[in-house]
Amino acid sequence: MKIHNILGISAFYHDSAACLVQNGEIVAAAQEERFTRKKHDPGFPRRAVEYCLAEGGIGIKDLKYIVFYDKPLIKFERLLETYVGFAPQGIQSFLAAMPVWLKEKLLLRTLLQKEILACAPGLTKSEVPELLFGEHHESHAASAFYASPYEKAAVLCMDGVGEWATTSAWLGEGSQLTPLWEIPFPHSIGLLYSAFTYYTGFKVNSGEYKVMGLAPYGEPKYVKAIYDHLLDLKPDGTFRMNMEYFNYCTGLTMTSRKFDGIFGGPPRKPESKLGQREMDLARSIQEVTEEVMLRLSRTMHHETGAQYLCLAGGVALNCVGNGRVLREGPFKGIWIQPAAGDAGGAVGAALSAWHQYENQPRTADNVNDKMKGSYLGPKHTNDDVEARLKNLGATYRRLDDSELFTHVAEELASGKVVGWLQGRMEFGPRSLGGRSILGDARNTKMQSVMNLKIKYRESFRPFAPSVLREKVSDYFQMNCDSPYMLLVAPLAESRRLPCDPSQQGLWGIELLNVPRSDVPAVTHIDYSARVQTVHEDTNPRYFKLLKAFEEKTGCAVLVNTSFNVRGEPIVSTPEDAYRCFMRTEMDVLVLENCVLKKGDQKPLEGDSDWKKEFELD
Repeated sequence: MKIHNILGISAFYHDSAACLVQNGEIVAAAQEERFTRKKHDPGFPRRAVEYCLAEGGIGIKDLKYIVFYDKPLIKFERLLETYVGFAPQGIQSFLAAMPVWLKEKLLLRTLLQKEILACAPGLTKSEVPELLFGEHHESHAASAFYASPYEKAAVLCMDGVGEWATTSAWLGEGSQLTPLWEIPFPHSIGLLYSAFTYYTGFKVNSGEYKVMGLAPYGEPKYVKAIYDHLLDLKPDGTFRMNMEYFNYCTGLTMTSRKFDGIFGGPPRKPESKLGQREMDLARSIQEVTEEVMLRLSRTMHHETGAQYLCLAGGVALNCVGNGRVLREGPFKGIWIQPAAGDAGGAVGAALSAWHQYENQPRTADNVNDKMKGSYLGPKHTNDDVEARLKNLGATYRRLDDSELFTHVAEELASGKVVGWLQGRMEFGPRSLGGRSILGDARNTKMQSVMNLKIKYRESFRPFAPSVLREKVSDYFQMNCDSPYMLLVAPLAESRRLPCDPSQQGLWGIELLNVPRSDVPAVTHIDYSARVQTVHEDTNPRYFKLLKAFEEKTGCAVLVNTSFNVRGEPIVSTPEDAYRCFMRTEMDVLVLENCVLKKGDQKPLEGDSDWKKEFELD
């Protein structure tokens, strides 16, 4: 059978990525940041492309199509129309944006050809495969539906903005993906959330999850102000925004001075102290966002009659909202693309070319998705790991599987923090047991230790639990798969601890260190948790570690956070992992079957200052 190879590419905005699809199967996918070590790298994903081709055992010449995830000419049209519509406001922003567009983005086909030729020395221009361009929200929708388990599903995409669409609705059935309706720029729930991200002092396009984590510390006291002044929300979930309060259409900031007037002053300065105002703002915009998500999902169920819902776009990374849509919405099941942001556009672009452009059939069983647990990146053999460790001068022991999992479980149970690199690297923003930092969920000190001594990040940030799939309902109020850590669920009542009367006067972040359950390290202050279910078929080694930990402790839950320090992309190689291990207060590093103890290592020589090396976000 002839193999048809399609390469999807997302680039030139943020989170560049590449994905290889062979005869409709996702073979490899990776973000460029993991190779360049530049977080949210927006450049052409050359190294990710090279990895995908190598994983597929092919070269550029073997590709039938290269598919880009959006249409820059339509995006340019939107940019021009916006500036004309708001003129003479925004001249500074216009003058700053135009040179980049005129030099690069309008000539994107030429730029892509040039970059592809650079990936394959000796390739001629005539040998470059055919270039296709999908629409931005079409790529999101395709990444959600075609990779999902469902034969038929409603598909909802929500992000900042693509070409024009900020929210779009689709119906997926078989191999067909049909657009239903969209909400156009500048009315955007993604940009509204980003405006509050900016206003509360965090970085747009990377700090939104911090707002979500901060929300439970606050009260929803600004919800009415948001509805009264900023957002006209209809019963069906559609909405319009009052642009007098925002500056993103024409300015270099997200919010205007009129916005400041509603919420009591200017935006918080980054890295300054968080106050109750920021907590209340976070809670308020989170509640509004959840309400929009719920209303839109109910409307889509009514309009399509579909039993299942697929989600993509940056707003689909709002796992608190996702959890509410699952629990309170009308759908039998929901599935969220694990790389819901722009990186996932590379997957959608390639799958869309296969199913829509090539009109190839698709099979679905309503149970198993096509993402292979999102373990789609590079992997390393034990021999490769050993060679690299010797080159680093590291001290290690190589254990057989018969010893490894029991040994690591014992280290975790004794309170050690473990860096864990196993198998293929995850695709998307979450570490899922391939490139993770692990700890004991029962340990009352684990959250503060990991935040302040390992991750060097804000103390309010919650950590996620990894739990054996068959034990999930023993710990959380859910009984469904959540392999991609994209659903928040309440903790089971049986796990909760009664409130200590002496703690009742505490507020905000003062509540952080009050134990709330028998797995305190993964219990947020509102008794919620962002759950990852671990499955033997997609990650057998992480599954074995959890089983060994359960046998040792009786607990089937571990703390799982991404293997990186603040501002750094998730690690990819053994060298990345070793460097991160040595720069932090992690106790143990496990690279495949090789185990390293911190006390056995010599200090790093000539190491750079990681706080300057990585731009903190």
